[in-house]
Amino acid sequence: MGTPNTDAELTPLRARIDQIDQQLVELLNERARVVVDIGKVKRDGQSPIYAPDREQQVLQKVRDRNKGPLPDSCLIAMWRELMSGSFALERPLRIGYLGPPGSFSHLAARRKFGASVEYDDLEDIAGVFEEIVRGHIDLGLVPIENSSMGGIGETLDSFLDSPVQVYAEVLINIHHNLLANCPPERVTKVYSKPEVFAQCRRWLGVQIRNAERVPVASSSKAAELASKETNTAAIGSTLAAELYGLKVQFANIEDNPNNTTRFFIISKDSAKPTGDDKTAMMFTTAHKAGALAEVLDVFRDHKLNLTHIDKRPSKRVNWEYYFFIDCLGHQSDPAVTAAIEAARKHCQQLTILGSFPRAREVL
Repeated sequence: MGTPNTDAELTPLRARIDQIDQQLVELLNERARVVVDIGKVKRDGQSPIYAPDREQQVLQKVRDRNKGPLPDSCLIAMWRELMSGSFALERPLRIGYLGPPGSFSHLAARRKFGASVEYDDLEDIAGVFEEIVRGHIDLGLVPIENSSMGGIGETLDSFLDSPVQVYAEVLINIHHNLLANCPPERVTKVYSKPEVFAQCRRWLGVQIRNAERVPVASSSKAAELASKETNTAAIGSTLAAELYGLKVQFANIEDNPNNTTRFFIISKDSAKPTGDDKTAMMFTTAHKAGALAEVLDVFRDHKLNLTHIDKRPSKRVNWEYYFFIDCLGHQSDPAVTAAIEAARKHCQQLTILGSFPRAREVL
Protein backbone atom coordinates (compact mmCIF):
# COMPACT_ATOMS: atom_id res chain seq x y z
CA MET A 1 0.00 0.00 0.00
CA GLY A 2 1.24 3.47 -0.82
CA THR A 3 1.67 6.20 1.75
CA PRO A 4 -0.87 9.08 1.87
CA ASN A 5 1.73 11.44 0.41
CA THR A 6 2.49 9.05 -2.46
CA ASP A 7 -1.18 8.54 -3.25
CA ALA A 8 -1.73 12.29 -3.23
CA GLU A 9 1.04 12.77 -5.79
CA LEU A 10 -0.04 9.83 -7.99
CA THR A 11 -3.74 10.68 -8.16
CA PRO A 12 -3.46 13.77 -10.43
CA LEU A 13 -0.82 12.06 -12.60
CA ARG A 14 -3.06 9.04 -13.10
CA ALA A 15 -5.97 11.33 -13.89
CA ARG A 16 -3.80 12.95 -16.56
CA ILE A 17 -2.94 9.51 -17.97
CA ASP A 18 -6.67 8.65 -18.14
CA GLN A 19 -7.35 11.92 -19.96
CA ILE A 20 -4.57 11.29 -22.49
CA ASP A 21 -5.78 7.71 -23.00
CA GLN A 22 -9.25 9.03 -23.83
CA GLN A 23 -7.74 11.39 -26.41
CA LEU A 24 -5.67 8.56 -27.89
CA VAL A 25 -8.73 6.32 -28.26
CA GLU A 26 -10.64 9.12 -29.99
CA LEU A 27 -7.74 9.89 -32.33
CA LEU A 28 -7.15 6.23 -33.18
CA ASN A 29 -10.80 5.78 -34.09
CA GLU A 30 -10.69 8.99 -36.14
CA ARG A 31 -7.73 7.47 -37.99
CA ALA A 32 -9.67 4.22 -38.41
CA ARG A 33 -12.57 6.03 -40.08
CA VAL A 34 -10.13 7.42 -42.65
CA VAL A 35 -8.77 3.89 -43.11
CA VAL A 36 -12.28 2.66 -43.96
CA ASP A 37 -12.51 5.33 -46.69
CA ILE A 38 -9.08 4.30 -48.01
CA GLY A 39 -10.29 0.70 -48.16
CA LYS A 40 -13.24 1.70 -50.34
CA VAL A 41 -10.94 3.54 -52.76
CA LYS A 42 -8.54 0.59 -52.91
CA ARG A 43 -11.34 -1.89 -53.59
CA ASP A 44 -12.79 0.28 -56.35
CA GLY A 45 -9.36 0.67 -57.93
CA GLN A 46 -8.34 -2.95 -57.24
CA SER A 47 -5.24 -1.76 -55.40
CA PRO A 48 -3.45 -4.10 -52.99
CA ILE A 49 -4.37 -3.68 -49.33
CA TYR A 50 -0.78 -4.10 -48.14
CA ALA A 51 1.69 -1.77 -49.85
CA PRO A 52 5.27 -2.20 -48.56
CA ASP A 53 6.36 1.18 -49.93
CA ARG A 54 3.60 2.94 -47.97
CA GLU A 55 4.40 0.90 -44.86
CA GLN A 56 8.02 2.04 -45.06
CA GLN A 57 6.96 5.69 -45.43
CA VAL A 58 4.61 5.54 -42.43
CA LEU A 59 7.13 3.87 -40.13
CA GLN A 60 9.92 6.24 -41.16
CA LYS A 61 7.69 9.23 -40.35
CA VAL A 62 7.07 7.72 -36.91
CA ARG A 63 10.84 7.48 -36.34
CA ASP A 64 11.46 11.02 -37.62
CA ARG A 65 8.73 12.54 -35.42
CA ASN A 66 9.66 10.67 -32.27
CA LYS A 67 11.32 13.01 -29.75
CA GLY A 68 11.22 10.51 -26.86
CA PRO A 69 11.25 9.39 -24.17
CA LEU A 70 9.67 6.31 -25.80
CA PRO A 71 12.23 4.45 -27.96
CA ASP A 72 11.57 4.02 -31.68
CA SER A 73 11.19 0.26 -31.24
CA CYS A 74 8.23 0.73 -28.90
CA LEU A 75 6.41 3.09 -31.25
CA ILE A 76 7.15 0.93 -34.31
CA ALA A 77 5.67 -2.12 -32.55
CA MET A 78 2.51 -0.14 -31.72
CA TRP A 79 2.21 1.16 -35.27
CA ARG A 80 2.61 -2.33 -36.74
CA GLU A 81 -0.32 -3.52 -34.64
CA LEU A 82 -2.25 -0.39 -35.59
CA MET A 83 -1.64 -1.13 -39.27
CA SER A 84 -2.74 -4.72 -38.68
CA GLY A 85 -6.09 -3.42 -37.45
CA SER A 86 -6.21 -1.08 -40.44
CA PHE A 87 -5.78 -3.99 -42.87
CA ALA A 88 -8.75 -5.72 -41.24
CA LEU A 89 -10.88 -2.58 -41.68
CA GLU A 90 -9.92 -2.12 -45.34
CA ARG A 91 -10.45 -5.79 -46.25
CA PRO A 92 -9.58 -9.00 -44.36
CA LEU A 93 -5.99 -9.83 -45.31
CA ARG A 94 -4.99 -13.51 -45.44
CA ILE A 95 -1.35 -14.45 -44.89
CA GLY A 96 0.03 -17.91 -45.67
CA TYR A 97 3.08 -19.32 -43.90
CA LEU A 98 4.93 -22.59 -43.38
CA GLY A 99 3.07 -24.31 -40.56
CA PRO A 100 2.03 -25.75 -38.29
CA PRO A 101 1.01 -22.95 -35.88
CA GLY A 102 3.85 -21.95 -33.59
CA SER A 103 6.56 -22.33 -36.22
CA PHE A 104 9.19 -19.63 -36.61
CA SER A 105 7.49 -18.67 -39.88
CA HIS A 106 4.28 -18.16 -37.91
CA LEU A 107 6.18 -16.04 -35.38
CA ALA A 108 7.71 -13.97 -38.20
CA ALA A 109 4.30 -13.44 -39.81
CA ARG A 110 2.79 -12.31 -36.48
CA ARG A 111 5.63 -9.86 -35.85
CA LYS A 112 5.28 -8.42 -39.34
CA PHE A 113 1.50 -8.30 -39.77
CA GLY A 114 0.14 -8.29 -36.20
CA ALA A 115 -2.81 -10.03 -34.62
CA SER A 116 -5.71 -8.59 -36.65
CA VAL A 117 -5.14 -10.31 -40.01
CA GLU A 118 -6.07 -13.89 -40.93
CA TYR A 119 -3.39 -16.58 -41.07
CA ASP A 120 -3.27 -19.83 -43.01
CA ASP A 121 -0.73 -22.46 -41.94
CA LEU A 122 0.39 -24.55 -44.92
CA GLU A 123 2.10 -27.91 -45.03
CA ASP A 124 5.15 -26.90 -47.06
CA ILE A 125 6.82 -23.91 -48.69
CA ALA A 126 5.72 -24.97 -52.17
CA GLY A 127 2.15 -24.84 -50.88
CA VAL A 128 2.58 -21.19 -49.92
CA PHE A 129 3.58 -20.41 -53.51
CA GLU A 130 0.66 -22.45 -54.91
CA GLU A 131 -1.93 -20.73 -52.71
CA ILE A 132 -0.69 -17.32 -53.87
CA VAL A 133 -1.10 -18.37 -57.52
CA ARG A 134 -4.57 -19.79 -56.85
CA GLY A 135 -5.62 -16.56 -55.11
CA HIS A 136 -6.54 -18.34 -51.87
CA ILE A 137 -4.21 -16.11 -49.84
CA ASP A 138 -3.17 -12.50 -50.36
CA LEU A 139 0.45 -12.80 -49.27
CA GLY A 140 2.87 -15.57 -48.37
CA LEU A 141 5.80 -15.49 -45.99
CA VAL A 142 8.66 -17.91 -46.76
CA PRO A 143 12.21 -18.23 -45.35
CA ILE A 144 14.95 -17.50 -47.87
CA GLU A 145 18.17 -17.73 -45.83
CA ASN A 146 19.48 -18.14 -42.31
CA SER A 147 22.63 -16.42 -41.08
CA SER A 148 23.90 -19.69 -39.56
CA MET A 149 22.66 -22.33 -42.02
CA GLY A 150 22.61 -20.50 -45.37
CA GLY A 151 19.99 -20.59 -48.14
CA ILE A 152 16.65 -22.41 -47.86
CA GLY A 153 16.63 -24.84 -50.78
CA GLU A 154 12.87 -25.45 -50.83
CA THR A 155 12.15 -21.73 -51.21
CA LEU A 156 14.72 -21.28 -53.96
CA ASP A 157 13.37 -24.34 -55.80
CA SER A 158 9.81 -23.02 -55.59
CA PHE A 159 10.77 -19.93 -57.57
CA LEU A 160 11.77 -22.13 -60.52
CA ASP A 161 8.17 -22.98 -61.39
CA SER A 162 6.15 -20.13 -59.92
CA PRO A 163 5.25 -16.69 -61.33
CA VAL A 164 4.95 -15.01 -57.91
CA GLN A 165 6.86 -11.84 -57.10
CA VAL A 166 9.04 -10.97 -54.11
CA TYR A 167 7.07 -8.13 -52.54
CA ALA A 168 9.02 -7.35 -49.36
CA GLU A 169 11.59 -8.85 -46.99
CA VAL A 170 11.56 -9.41 -43.23
CA LEU A 171 14.49 -10.00 -40.87
CA ILE A 172 13.72 -11.95 -37.70
CA ASN A 173 16.04 -12.79 -34.81
CA ILE A 174 15.63 -16.51 -34.20
CA HIS A 175 15.82 -17.42 -30.54
CA HIS A 176 15.50 -21.08 -29.59
CA ASN A 177 13.99 -22.01 -26.24
CA LEU A 178 13.78 -25.21 -24.22
CA LEU A 179 10.06 -25.82 -23.69
CA ALA A 180 8.79 -28.33 -21.13
CA ASN A 181 6.30 -28.84 -18.33
CA CYS A 182 8.79 -30.67 -16.13
CA PRO A 183 12.03 -29.50 -14.49
CA PRO A 184 14.97 -29.55 -16.93
CA GLU A 185 16.84 -32.15 -14.88
CA ARG A 186 14.00 -34.64 -15.49
CA VAL A 187 14.02 -34.27 -19.29
CA THR A 188 14.89 -37.58 -20.96
CA LYS A 189 13.82 -36.74 -24.52
CA VAL A 190 13.99 -33.58 -26.64
CA TYR A 191 12.08 -33.02 -29.91
CA SER A 192 12.98 -30.49 -32.61
CA LYS A 193 14.09 -30.06 -36.21
CA PRO A 194 17.57 -31.37 -37.11
CA GLU A 195 18.67 -27.85 -38.03
CA VAL A 196 17.61 -26.58 -34.61
CA PHE A 197 19.65 -29.26 -32.85
CA ALA A 198 22.64 -28.14 -34.90
CA GLN A 199 22.11 -24.51 -33.92
CA CYS A 200 21.96 -25.40 -30.20
CA ARG A 201 24.67 -28.07 -30.15
CA ARG A 202 26.95 -26.48 -27.55
CA TRP A 203 24.19 -25.64 -25.09
CA LEU A 204 22.62 -29.10 -25.34
CA GLY A 205 26.02 -30.72 -24.80
CA VAL A 206 26.42 -28.87 -21.51
CA GLN A 207 22.92 -28.67 -20.04
CA ILE A 208 21.05 -31.85 -21.05
CA ARG A 209 23.70 -33.96 -22.74
CA ASN A 210 22.11 -37.28 -21.66
CA ALA A 211 18.64 -36.59 -23.12
CA GLU A 212 17.65 -38.37 -26.32
CA ARG A 213 17.37 -36.00 -29.29
CA VAL A 214 14.48 -36.91 -31.59
CA PRO A 215 14.24 -35.07 -34.93
CA VAL A 216 10.78 -34.10 -36.21
CA ALA A 217 9.45 -32.14 -39.18
CA SER A 218 9.01 -28.81 -37.38
CA SER A 219 9.66 -27.09 -34.07
CA SER A 220 5.91 -26.61 -33.59
CA LYS A 221 5.33 -30.35 -34.09
CA ALA A 222 8.02 -30.84 -31.45
CA ALA A 223 6.09 -28.60 -29.03
CA GLU A 224 2.87 -30.47 -29.72
CA LEU A 225 4.53 -33.82 -28.93
CA ALA A 226 6.25 -32.49 -25.81
CA SER A 227 2.93 -31.20 -24.48
CA LYS A 228 1.53 -34.74 -24.55
CA GLU A 229 4.44 -36.68 -23.03
CA THR A 230 6.03 -36.71 -19.59
CA ASN A 231 9.70 -35.87 -19.00
CA THR A 232 9.86 -34.56 -22.54
CA ALA A 233 10.95 -31.19 -23.93
CA ALA A 234 10.95 -29.39 -27.25
CA ILE A 235 13.14 -26.67 -28.70
CA GLY A 236 10.97 -24.03 -30.29
CA SER A 237 9.59 -20.52 -30.26
CA THR A 238 7.89 -18.65 -27.44
CA LEU A 239 4.79 -18.63 -29.64
CA ALA A 240 4.85 -22.45 -29.73
CA ALA A 241 5.10 -22.48 -25.93
CA GLU A 242 2.03 -20.25 -25.74
CA LEU A 243 -0.01 -22.28 -28.22
CA TYR A 244 0.80 -25.71 -26.80
CA GLY A 245 0.76 -24.86 -23.10
CA LEU A 246 4.47 -25.34 -22.37
CA LYS A 247 6.75 -23.40 -20.06
CA VAL A 248 9.97 -21.77 -21.26
CA GLN A 249 12.53 -23.53 -19.06
CA PHE A 250 15.54 -21.91 -20.74
CA ALA A 251 15.39 -19.02 -23.20
CA ASN A 252 17.82 -18.13 -26.00
CA ILE A 253 19.76 -21.41 -26.04
CA GLU A 254 21.09 -21.00 -29.59
CA ASP A 255 24.88 -21.09 -29.94
CA ASN A 256 24.86 -17.91 -32.04
CA PRO A 257 22.87 -15.14 -30.30
CA ASN A 258 22.82 -13.16 -33.56
CA ASN A 259 21.07 -15.96 -35.46
CA THR A 260 18.79 -14.24 -37.99
CA THR A 261 16.48 -15.56 -40.70
CA ARG A 262 15.51 -13.52 -43.72
CA PHE A 263 12.01 -14.07 -45.05
CA PHE A 264 10.47 -13.04 -48.35
CA ILE A 265 6.90 -11.81 -48.54
CA ILE A 266 5.58 -13.10 -51.87
CA SER A 267 2.63 -11.82 -53.87
CA LYS A 268 1.17 -11.57 -57.35
CA ASP A 269 1.68 -7.79 -57.10
CA SER A 270 4.84 -5.76 -57.71
CA ALA A 271 6.22 -3.32 -55.15
CA LYS A 272 6.75 0.35 -55.99
CA PRO A 273 10.23 1.87 -55.64
CA THR A 274 11.09 3.60 -52.38
CA GLY A 275 14.67 4.73 -53.00
CA ASP A 276 16.00 2.02 -50.68
CA ASP A 277 15.27 -1.22 -52.50
CA LYS A 278 16.64 -4.57 -53.58
CA THR A 279 16.06 -6.60 -56.73
CA ALA A 280 16.07 -10.40 -56.68
CA MET A 281 16.71 -12.44 -59.81
CA MET A 282 17.64 -15.95 -60.92
CA PHE A 283 19.59 -17.01 -63.98
CA THR A 284 21.41 -19.83 -65.73
CA THR A 285 24.66 -19.20 -67.57
CA ALA A 286 26.07 -20.52 -70.81
CA HIS A 287 28.22 -23.67 -70.46
CA LYS A 288 31.60 -22.03 -70.90
CA ALA A 289 34.54 -21.09 -68.73
CA GLY A 290 34.07 -17.88 -66.79
CA ALA A 291 30.37 -17.50 -67.61
CA LEU A 292 29.34 -16.83 -64.01
CA ALA A 293 32.20 -14.37 -63.54
CA GLU A 294 31.04 -12.47 -66.63
CA VAL A 295 27.56 -12.04 -65.17
CA LEU A 296 28.88 -10.90 -61.81
CA ASP A 297 31.31 -8.51 -63.49
CA VAL A 298 28.35 -6.76 -65.12
CA PHE A 299 26.98 -5.73 -61.72
CA ARG A 300 30.45 -4.68 -60.55
CA ASP A 301 30.89 -2.53 -63.67
CA HIS A 302 27.53 -0.85 -63.03
CA LYS A 303 28.60 -0.24 -59.40
CA LEU A 304 25.76 -2.33 -57.99
CA ASN A 305 26.30 -4.12 -54.71
CA LEU A 306 25.25 -7.78 -54.58
CA THR A 307 23.84 -8.64 -51.14
CA HIS A 308 23.05 -12.34 -51.70
CA ILE A 309 24.15 -15.14 -54.00
CA ASP A 310 23.10 -18.79 -53.96
CA LYS A 311 22.73 -21.70 -56.36
CA ARG A 312 20.42 -24.66 -56.86
CA PRO A 313 20.45 -27.61 -59.31
CA SER A 314 18.10 -27.04 -62.24
CA LYS A 315 16.70 -30.61 -61.83
CA ARG A 316 16.37 -30.70 -65.60
CA VAL A 317 19.94 -31.23 -66.78
CA ASN A 318 22.73 -32.78 -64.73
CA TRP A 319 25.30 -30.23 -63.51
CA GLU A 320 23.18 -27.30 -64.64
CA TYR A 321 22.52 -24.72 -61.94
CA TYR A 322 20.28 -21.76 -61.30
CA PHE A 323 21.97 -18.86 -59.57
CA PHE A 324 20.03 -16.52 -57.30
CA ILE A 325 21.25 -13.01 -56.53
CA ASP A 326 19.99 -9.85 -54.83
CA CYS A 327 21.38 -6.45 -55.75
CA LEU A 328 20.74 -3.06 -54.21
CA GLY A 329 18.37 -0.92 -56.24
CA HIS A 330 14.95 -1.22 -57.90
CA GLN A 331 14.62 -2.81 -61.33
CA SER A 332 13.24 0.53 -62.59
CA ASP A 333 16.45 2.35 -61.58
CA PRO A 334 18.50 3.17 -64.70
CA ALA A 335 21.67 1.47 -63.42
CA VAL A 336 19.80 -1.71 -62.46
CA THR A 337 17.90 -1.77 -65.76
CA ALA A 338 21.14 -1.39 -67.71
CA ALA A 339 22.90 -4.08 -65.67
CA ILE A 340 20.06 -6.56 -66.18
CA GLU A 341 20.08 -6.03 -69.94
CA ALA A 342 23.87 -6.44 -70.06
CA ALA A 343 23.73 -9.57 -67.89
CA ARG A 344 21.16 -11.22 -70.18
CA LYS A 345 23.83 -11.46 -72.89
CA HIS A 346 25.78 -13.89 -70.70
CA CYS A 347 22.77 -15.93 -69.54
CA GLN A 348 20.73 -18.68 -71.07
CA GLN A 349 17.82 -17.45 -68.98
CA LEU A 350 17.38 -14.55 -66.55
CA THR A 351 14.19 -13.95 -64.54
CA ILE A 352 13.44 -11.00 -62.28
CA LEU A 353 11.86 -12.31 -59.09
CA GLY A 354 10.89 -8.85 -57.89
CA SER A 355 12.04 -5.54 -56.51
CA PHE A 356 11.14 -4.71 -52.93
CA PRO A 357 11.95 -2.33 -50.06
CA ARG A 358 15.10 -3.26 -48.13
CA ALA A 359 14.37 -4.30 -44.54
CA ARG A 360 15.65 -1.60 -42.20
CA GLU A 361 15.33 -3.44 -38.89
CA VAL A 362 15.40 -6.86 -37.35
CA LEU A 363 12.04 -7.71 -35.79
